Amino acid sequence: MKHTYLFIIILIGIQAGNAQNQHVKPDHAAFVNSAGIKMTCIKPGSFQMGSKQGDHDELPIHRVDITNPFYMSVTEITNQQYEKFDPKHSAYRGIHGLSDKDNDAVIYVSWHEAKQYCKWLSKKEGKTYRLPTEAEWEYACRAGTTTAYNTGDQFPEAYHKNQQHVWQTPEPVSLAVGSTPPNAWGLHDMHGNVEEWCHDWYGPYVNTTQTNPVGRITGVFKVTRGGSHHTTPPYLRSANRLGTLPEDKHWLIGFRVVMADIPETKPLPEPDKPLWAKDAPNREYDWSKISSSNQPFFEGPIRFVRFPENQDSIPMYRHNHCPSITWCDNGDLLAVWFSTKTEAGREMTILASRLRAGKEVWDEPSEFFKAPDRNMTGSALYNDGQGTIYHINGLESDGTWGKLAATHRISRDNGLTWTHPRLISPEHRHRNQIIHGLSQTKEGYFLQPCDAVHGGSGGTALLVSKDNGATWNDPGFGKPEPEFEDGKTGAWIAGIHAGVVQLLNGDLLALGRSNNIDDRMPMSISKDMGQSWKYSASPFPPISSGQRLVLKRLRGGQLFFASFTDSSDNLKNPQGVIVKNANGEEQRVYGLFAALSYDEGKTWPAKRLITTPEIDSVDGGAWTGAFTMDETHAEPKGYLAITQTPDGVIHLISSALHYRFNLAWLEEYNQR
Repeated sequence: MKHTYLFIIILIGIQAGNAQNQHVKPDHAAFVNSAGIKMTCIKPGSFQMGSKQGDHDELPIHRVDITNPFYMSVTEITNQQYEKFDPKHSAYRGIHGLSDKDNDAVIYVSWHEAKQYCKWLSKKEGKTYRLPTEAEWEYACRAGTTTAYNTGDQFPEAYHKNQQHVWQTPEPVSLAVGSTPPNAWGLHDMHGNVEEWCHDWYGPYVNTTQTNPVGRITGVFKVTRGGSHHTTPPYLRSANRLGTLPEDKHWLIGFRVVMADIPETKPLPEPDKPLWAKDAPNREYDWSKISSSNQPFFEGPIRFVRFPENQDSIPMYRHNHCPSITWCDNGDLLAVWFSTKTEAGREMTILASRLRAGKEVWDEPSEFFKAPDRNMTGSALYNDGQGTIYHINGLESDGTWGKLAATHRISRDNGLTWTHPRLISPEHRHRNQIIHGLSQTKEGYFLQPCDAVHGGSGGTALLVSKDNGATWNDPGFGKPEPEFEDGKTGAWIAGIHAGVVQLLNGDLLALGRSNNIDDRMPMSISKDMGQSWKYSASPFPPISSGQRLVLKRLRGGQLFFASFTDSSDNLKNPQGVIVKNANGEEQRVYGLFAALSYDEGKTWPAKRLITTPEIDSVDGGAWTGAFTMDETHAEPKGYLAITQTPDGVIHLISSALHYRFNLAWLEEYNQR
């Protein structure tokens, strides 16, 4: 019965091949090398690379000619084979119940480690071993077919290894190699089991015939192919492209090897620069051009999330959310946010836009940071005032935001170019969901808040760097989730999406969403740089889904807070807050408001609604949607981010809108 099934699979694969590949016949000439790796010959041929049914990065479909034969390992490299090179790697066996046997595909191997294995194997065998190019991999996977999988347009149940994503750790599943039928050219596990590293830097395809392509000359991410266990079938297709940082390693990625010299083909050049990286002068800006006088100043709302005229030009989706913003030394503002179909989606990308110095309209967005087919939840931008902009971002193992690593890179030319990202919290887990609000203490320490959970409540973690970003520590990692009650202490900040500032006495003050105390927004104080926190009720109303606060120390020393008068749960019966109006009278207002503290958060006497004269309909994007504005009503919810430029102007953005004002405007109706 097994042989009959194999014959049917091979027959289907041959019949599905396209006409130009009919001359390519399977060659099962194979050998086993001294490391126990079975290699089979892949003969030259041509195929159409890419797909119209997949993601944008699978286009344009283009002809690829493979003119040189090569040998490819019949299966992925196993634990037993890899541990001959690195015996210490056995420590990864069985983590989350995966890959514990000799014949299981090796996982937790970075691209660099896979390359070192190939170098070791080459020396051992006296022949060139390497990772396959992306084109070689797809050519070998297809084995003459043009269908979604080399098994046809459906992915048979017999190949499934828990083909669904999970929010936390994966479920145990066998990663034994060669346990499912091979393709028509004798290769096992080309769909699923584990992803496989390829030689190439990830980059866009070109619309010309390619001969023995080797990818782009440089890049940020390395390509992986084939999909894995705990991955939905569309991401296992022959044409589907995945990838991640070459330093990244986790339970979804392994590799197989090729025996052949690397093609002498010249790599493709770097792709065209995105709009955010173009035409921005690298110069010092004269911030005195904009007055920072005592005259009240307010403008907005201005839309910073703009859909491009050509919506096929970038991968921008309908849901745009979770922004961050910073100023650039050349006078520009730079904002980033994620764009996605569903927040738990592999398609999620980070987009960016510039508001160029002297301009009133933000640029159309362009892609800023995207590992192919990885969820990218959470971004933070920060200008240290010394010529360096910092970008910290989440990087998922797959498609949720429950298993993120944290990455860090810097720019010293106004965000035009960036260093290669570093994994500053490399383990894919909770506590790495980046929140806007990266800041520095008076000692020069970096503080980066991160959600500690993937739900709507449960606390915030804090990544701390005491050496200018070289190393980072999460002081609350491994400690139990606290009880967020008045007077109690714990190792986590109360509430998610927290804002954090350092007080003048060295303590840390944090305010967060949910985990309310006495029906107020929770407040957390740490006297030991985040090792422990004491909880109490703040003076502010609580917020909930679709809302995020900001907390920042202004250049004048005041503490700035912005949030919403009512939680999303209470918008049908809002309570509002009391502020003073132009006549000095108290009135109740609703929506987005700001508050100032002059005594390190003990009191917040200056409050003002962030609004403008009546507007019938404003589109707040994301979870906010349409709302109206007048003197007592402002944006009802949104995800806030803030920066203050050297001229003193405060730039507050929500999920789609940009407000700008100065301190004099905030204090206009309030006497200190």
